[in-house]
Amino acid sequence: MDYPESYQLVFQASAVEDDTVTVWRTAQSGAGGYPVYEDETGIVRAEISDRGEVRMLASGGHQVLGTPLVVREVRDEQLGAPRGDGGPV
Repeated sequence: MDYPESYQLVFQASAVEDDTVTVWRTAQSGAGGYPVYEDETGIVRAEISDRGEVRMLASGGHQVLGTPLVVREVRDEQLGAPRGDGGPV
């Protein structure tokens, strides 16, 4: 199965706008066998199934995991060059 390179996870924030985090596919798989995605910092980690189901993964102790309201696949043209090739950081 060919999984998307990246997703945007949209979390409800207490501010006026929701918080959007872009995560990229890693070489790891989660407990469900689906790819693990993480943000640039490695703090936000999620296993995302081929049906867009999300399981948030702790990246450290005492972390409170929120569930995203929306999960959107990000197309390459939306991000520009892929990560590691001069694209957005």
